[in-house]
Amino acid sequence: MSRTRTLIAALRAELGAADPLPPPPPIPAIPAPPARVYTPRPERSGYAAHAAKHTTALVGIGHVGTRYATDVVLQFQAELAVAHAAVDAELPADWAAANGFQPVHTRATDHREFLLRPDLGRRLDEASLAAVRSQCTRGADVQIIVADGLSAVACVQSGKALADAVAAACGARGLTVGTPIAARYARVWLEDEIGQETGARVAMILLGERPGLGTGDGLSAYVVYAPRIGKTDGDRNMISNIHARGVPVEEAATRLAALASAMIAQKTSGVPLDLALLGLSRERSPRPPQVRQRLVTRGAP
Repeated sequence: MSRTRTLIAALRAELGAADPLPPPPPIPAIPAPPARVYTPRPERSGYAAHAAKHTTALVGIGHVGTRYATDVVLQFQAELAVAHAAVDAELPADWAAANGFQPVHTRATDHREFLLRPDLGRRLDEASLAAVRSQCTRGADVQIIVADGLSAVACVQSGKALADAVAAACGARGLTVGTPIAARYARVWLEDEIGQETGARVAMILLGERPGLGTGDGLSAYVVYAPRIGKTDGDRNMISNIHARGVPVEEAATRLAALASAMIAQKTSGVPLDLALLGLSRERSPRPPQVRQRLVTRGAP
């Protein structure tokens, strides 16, 4: 053995490494696992069950141990697929003309570019800009624009009905309405350029909103006073969740007409607008019971 190894062995003996280890302690008995760890079904409180009757939101879905129940997960996945389908849908090219709108197109050349380049959806292409200048009424109180946004499904289902209802509500308040326009591949700020080109006092865009779970068919309305390129979101007022299970079309139209009238009276919109002067009744009836559509039904195992 080398001298180094001899020295190391002597050091270990001096430090007690040569002493035998003490016997290990006895291993305690491990009890058998319980026969059942998790509840067989989701547990739901009485309050959550009552609240769920008045909203389509996911309230009190319960749990099985630390996990969601299987039917909740399946419903979630199905509703997510509906949202994806809404974003993937495109507004038919002939929809505007078929429904009495002046068709316009943004600078996005296709649906993919529209999703990836929001800036291109905020400006008209040259042909549409020329059409707005030559074929649309100028100087109206309210310019209504219907647009696909992020849910062409919502635009097709409710866009025409909402535009007609808003026009009627504005007319009842003595406001003139410009040539109805329908925009393809459009973002919210497109209303600024259209309103600027038509010389409208108020521009209002009704477009498909970003889909959520169970709401792939909702419209949002954005309203701005003295529209022009460069307006910010702080200059706008909006109403969202306009669909059958949210804000009904007729109620939304009444509110939007009131917004436009208040903007013209106060000569402003957005943050400075005094919403207390809209003149709408503060009394609202309770929301009727809501039913969340079941997209997946799990059969017996």
